[in-house]
Order: sequence, then structure tokens, then C-alpha cells
Amino acid sequence: MKSPDPKTLPRTVRVAILVVALYLFLLSISLLGDAFKGLGTGFAHTLISLTANPIAGVFVGILATSILQSSSCTTSLVVGLVASGTLAMPNAISIIMGANIGTTVTGLLVSFMHVTRRQEFERAFPAAVVHDSFNLLTVLVLLPVEIMFHPLARISAGLTGLFAGAGGFTFASPLKLATTPVAALVDSLVGNQPVVLLVLAIILLFVSLKFVVDMMRSLVSRRMSLVVDKYLFGSAIRAFLLGLVFTAIVQSSSATISIVVPMAGAGLLTVRQIFPYAVGANIGTTVTAILAALVTGTPAGIQLALAHLSFNVLGAAVWSPFRIVPIWFAEWWGGFCARHRVWALVYVIVLFFVIPLTVTILSRR
Repeated sequence: MKSPDPKTLPRTVRVAILVVALYLFLLSISLLGDAFKGLGTGFAHTLISLTANPIAGVFVGILATSILQSSSCTTSLVVGLVASGTLAMPNAISIIMGANIGTTVTGLLVSFMHVTRRQEFERAFPAAVVHDSFNLLTVLVLLPVEIMFHPLARISAGLTGLFAGAGGFTFASPLKLATTPVAALVDSLVGNQPVVLLVLAIILLFVSLKFVVDMMRSLVSRRMSLVVDKYLFGSAIRAFLLGLVFTAIVQSSSATISIVVPMAGAGLLTVRQIFPYAVGANIGTTVTAILAALVTGTPAGIQLALAHLSFNVLGAAVWSPFRIVPIWFAEWWGGFCARHRVWALVYVIVLFFVIPLTVTILSRR
């Protein structure tokens, strides 16, 4: 039986459904992270603690964050190991670089919810790829420079001296305030079983995203497109600030990027508009770690958080003038994978799991 056309519903009802679906979508991402943490925290901790060198550290960061679905969780583990003397700072910084790549897998997974609609997937997948293409290119440029000259370690060490003894303050993410109690309730209802929670999160992600896309498609009008185009993403600076501020508030770049992927699928945004937004989100996501580090007052934690910030700021400084490169890669490779959908799956599995795991194993021999 054919599902009813959403456009037959009153506009206010469609808006209400969109708001509820967005909440459930964000809740599913939170549940997904909780499930992966339950399954892989111990494994990720072992991976990170046994990091052999900075190059291996990048791949460890990718793999650990892909497993945990949270760069913040990876950062927390790294800070703890650095503070205890188990992990050297150069290796820790490289793990943070890898975590920046690993955290982009969530947006790619969200884009797969459009896979049954070819045209939507051809818009959504490149929009997700632009985030990891920027991070990949930034690592390719800054990792060898860091290994040879240690600019991130030097900058962060200098800034740590300025912040030494400074008090911090905590900031409660409205996203976490809204989703954590419900996520905790769902977790307890399934008996704290990570596998069951994972299956439930994937189902909720699929269903909620379907409603988000359907309602967004039905609400798209010339006026709405104008608002998004002119006021939210009207210029690169505006999109950058939106990504930075929004991510600093919700304290999750995964959620920030995941929200715009369906908008790209619906035709509201392009890869070129999303690029500066993603760059801003990268910088905004460091706010959480900086606040946490300042509260704890641990010099190693403060230095690592500031190294993370420095990495993202330098990446923005390098690639913003040459934005055509990550945008071209996202449009070309993302478009190719979207047209040959099996390659999209291969790309995610190989980049985020097969290569990092292989390099990690070989580096231990």
C-alpha cells in the first residue's frame, strides 16, 4: 500500500512531525554512540595505550573514534593516558588528528539512509564526504610537519603556560540535556545490552531520518530555500560561524554534520555551502575538551585540548584559501561512490576500519 503524501497534511502538522523526527534522529545518534561505547571502550583503550609511533597514532585515532562514534570519548581516553604517563604527547597529538577523521563516519552513515533514492544519495553522500576530505587533507599536510618540526606541540605548550592555573567553567550541552535522560531510560529498558541498543538505535535512525527527509521535502518551498541560502548559508563566513557556534553549543560535531546531510539530500544545500560549515564545526567541537581540561587543571589535558584546537585552526588556515581541493574531491569521489553505491560502502569500511586496523596490527610487529 502506498504511503500517503505528506503534502496533504496541514503545514503545522508537518512542522511538528519534523521537530519530533529531528529529536528522535538526534536521540538515535546518542544511542548509537552509547551502544558503540558499550561494545568498544575497553578495546579502544587498549589500542590507544599501545600506540607505537605518531603515524600509527593517526590510524589508531581513526579506528578508536569509528568504534566509539565519539571524538570526545577518544580525547578523554587520550588525556587520561597522557596524564598518567602511559602515552607520549607526540603520539597523543597524532591520535587526536586521527580522531578528527574518525568522527566523520557518522555523517557518512547518515547519508546511507538516502541510498534507496538515487538522486538524494548523489547529493547527500558528497555532502558527508566533504567533512572527511577536509580532515584527511589536513592530516596529510600537518602530520609530516608535526613529526619534523612539532608546531602543534610547541604552540599548545606555549598556550598551556598562559592557561596554567586558570579556572574553567562547565557548560551543559542542550543536546545532551535533551537526549541523555531518554537515552539512559532506553538503555535501562533494554537491560544495558549494547548489541540490543545498537540494533534499536539503527532502526530509530532509519525511521526518524525517513520522516525528517519526507517532511523536509514536503516543506521545501522557494521561501524556505531563500532563508537557508540567504540567511544561514549565504556566505562562507556565515556558514563557518554557524558551524562553529552550533557545534560549540551542542558539543557534538557528529550531530552538527548529520543534521545538514539530510538537507543536502533534500536539495537545500550544496557541498560548497557545507564545506565552511564543516570547518567551523571542527573548531567548535574543541570547545568541549578545552572547557573540560581547564576545569581539571591537568597540564597534559590542557595542552592536548589546545593542540586539538591548533590543529583545526591551522587546517582551516591552510585549506580555506584552497577550498576548491577538498570540495573537488568530495564532489568527484562522493559523486562516483553515489553513482556506484557499492563503492560508497567499500569506502567507509576500508577507510575507517580495514586500513586503520591493518596498520595498527603491523605497527605492533
